[in-house]
Amino acid sequence: MLLLATCLIGAQAQLLYKVSGNGLAAPSYVIGTYHVAPASFVDSIPGIQQAMEEIGQVYGELNMEEEMKPENLQKMQAAMMLPEGTTLATILTEDEMSRLNARLREVMGVDMTNPMVAQQLGRLSPITLSTQLTMLSYIKKTPGFNPSDLFDSHFQKVAKQQGKGVGGLESLDLQIKLLYQGQSIERQKELLMCQVDNWDFMEQMTDNVAKAFFAQDLNAIKEAVDMKMGNSCDSTPEEEEAMIDDRNANWIQQMPAIMQAKPTLFAVGAAHLPGEKGVLHLLRAAGYTVEAVK
Repeated sequence: MLLLATCLIGAQAQLLYKVSGNGLAAPSYVIGTYHVAPASFVDSIPGIQQAMEEIGQVYGELNMEEEMKPENLQKMQAAMMLPEGTTLATILTEDEMSRLNARLREVMGVDMTNPMVAQQLGRLSPITLSTQLTMLSYIKKTPGFNPSDLFDSHFQKVAKQQGKGVGGLESLDLQIKLLYQGQSIERQKELLMCQVDNWDFMEQMTDNVAKAFFAQDLNAIKEAVDMKMGNSCDSTPEEEEAMIDDRNANWIQQMPAIMQAKPTLFAVGAAHLPGEKGVLHLLRAAGYTVEAVK
């Protein structure tokens, strides 16, 4: 069993995969991304330069150029806010606010007893603040982090520079629904307090995902995102299906026509690639040959 496990890990210790066969005139590629990895990590991916030369277009989860349009930025910002007339102070108890403020002081050096901080953060939805806390903590531990030069946006930028096509597998409206409106405010509040009260566990999970990504180890990425506490802080099966499995299945429906039109590099979150319901397995089940690029 140990030998089998070692073989499986070796087979999955890649981020770039070639997709061929099943009637494709030319191969396409799938690469797993990580939203806080620097663009410079591209140089560590075997075969990526050749893949970029071969393909005619890049597809991400979203078309990032569309996302940055002023009207779409406004739509995203509106989705990140609590309903009008509601603030975190009105939905959290005094004790919960005290625990949240203690965590904010640890991460940011200030908290929402400061009126300016309360004005900036107090109207954010709990899920938005939770995401911000994770990002701020990562930035604090990662000197030189540059949010404008990241791995997951690199491929679309290069494609545009080379005059190649860029597309998205999902609409902004769908991502807004998934990320900001998929859970009730009560559930969002519960998950925010889970993060606040179980900081070391959440930090360990984030660290494990980052280490696994930079080791290009899909099995370890899956293991990290599947970490559980054994209580209501864990994602429910329904939440995991909505965030990962259902989206994978939806992408697989679109990918054949996209690949037939032009050889394509699909750059999507690495957590979407491994497992029986992952993109790589689903492509193989659909009749394609999927090979790690070494």
